[in-house]
Amino acid sequence: MLIGIPNEAPEARVAATPSTVAQLLRLGHRVAVQSGAGARASIPDGAFTEAGADVVTAAEVWQSDVIAMVGAPTPEQTALLRQGQTVVGFLHPRTDLGLTEALAARGVTALSMDMVPRISRAQSLDALSSMANIAGYRAAIEAGHAFGRMFGGQVTAAGKVPPAKVFVIGTGVAGLAAVGAARNLGAETFATDVRPETAEQVESMGARFLHIATAKEVSADGYARESTGDDAAKAALLYAEQARTVDIIITTAAIPGRPSPKLITADMVASMRPGSVIVDLAAAGGGNCEVTRPGETYTTDGGVTIIGWTDLASRLPGQASQLYGTNLVNLFKLLTPGADGELTLDFDDEVHRQMTVTRDGEITFPPPPIQVSAAPAVAAPAAVPAPLPRVTPPDQWARFRRLMLVAAAWLLLALVLPGGFLAHILVFGLACVVGYYVVWGVQPALYTPLMSVSNAISGTTIVGAITQLTSPLLHVQLLAFVAIVLAGINCVGGFAITQRMLGLFSRSDAPAKEA
Repeated sequence: MLIGIPNEAPEARVAATPSTVAQLLRLGHRVAVQSGAGARASIPDGAFTEAGADVVTAAEVWQSDVIAMVGAPTPEQTALLRQGQTVVGFLHPRTDLGLTEALAARGVTALSMDMVPRISRAQSLDALSSMANIAGYRAAIEAGHAFGRMFGGQVTAAGKVPPAKVFVIGTGVAGLAAVGAARNLGAETFATDVRPETAEQVESMGARFLHIATAKEVSADGYARESTGDDAAKAALLYAEQARTVDIIITTAAIPGRPSPKLITADMVASMRPGSVIVDLAAAGGGNCEVTRPGETYTTDGGVTIIGWTDLASRLPGQASQLYGTNLVNLFKLLTPGADGELTLDFDDEVHRQMTVTRDGEITFPPPPIQVSAAPAVAAPAAVPAPLPRVTPPDQWARFRRLMLVAAAWLLLALVLPGGFLAHILVFGLACVVGYYVVWGVQPALYTPLMSVSNAISGTTIVGAITQLTSPLLHVQLLAFVAIVLAGINCVGGFAITQRMLGLFSRSDAPAKEA
């Protein structure tokens, strides 16, 4: 089939890049790109031609079998569609019922990229997550541009510069991207979410997670539920407290098909310090801030900058186009299982069914519900603990008998062995006891200073063994030789390890020359 990529100006993104065109060709499709479609993403027409696509006019693109778009067709573009065509893009059927009806009237099959179910098998074509990732990163960049100060703290000759404090509300894909960007820029970053299970992800990125007293579960469609009642009140207390202390707030709480919840009130904005910034990533749905103006950026009377851009992903058009084009390639892989250039729409496949808005002139939205969140695990019945084994108190008389046996054996050896040998056995026994507690019982952090002590002991052992090499007894000479070898290995290895450890703390640069 022929896949057409239209020019969606003023949209900066394009639905295909040269690398994704090559992948579509391998699936058996042909690709036609409207002239100038990639200009705002820094992709010239020649790059598409080299990749194997045909660069054509607008009229030719809209005659393609499949129209792959970023956004939704305008009324004028919808009028160009014919029966049997397929349209893919962000169609927003939850909020734009008029477009859905118009597409059905034209007899086309429409698949909406914002209806991809949040299941593991569909992650590779989840364009919402791809664009949210870029929007979250761009939000931190926009905040830094409007903030007027550095994110990271510094200590300079002119004084100490504290790091900026960034508070991210919502730790989904966009929120985590904003957290990562803010942390990489050196800001002191805080984040919160109604899903406490995201705390581990936030903290693994070096930020601090602020828990709300009561949290909600994830809804069946994979998104967090809107807080209500007491939960919303407790969250509002946290937001108000942070608004007075942080420099930048980034909000990401958006619910598909519904107005964005109002989290930051006008009073909270008024309590923020002059020069502070709010980036409202939910501006397309009305905004999480009461004073957000969707599509605009302005500064309040109190000096707080409110950024309500609704096209943050489009502000990185090259990267956004590449990610979105890859999402489309993964979709066409699913729709073209035979890699023969023929689309196969299977309503038995839950991904196909969820994404299809209209089919051959019939409205198929809304799709049947699908459970995408994991069901809570059924609590296993509490296991009855096994009875603890009966502990028999130690037999004091048995311990006394063992002590008496050791004393009797020692007296017997004292009567049989010569006095000098007995003294050596006593010293040997004491050395074993002391060595066990001094060497085996030492903490690992003290191994380096202990190495120096063991080297000294090994040196003494070598000296003592050398004096025994002149003994007339062969076995004494052999034992002395073995003692010298083993103590020497311990000595050389100990000094080598100690030198390496000291090297970690020594400065390798040469001393500065005197002026």
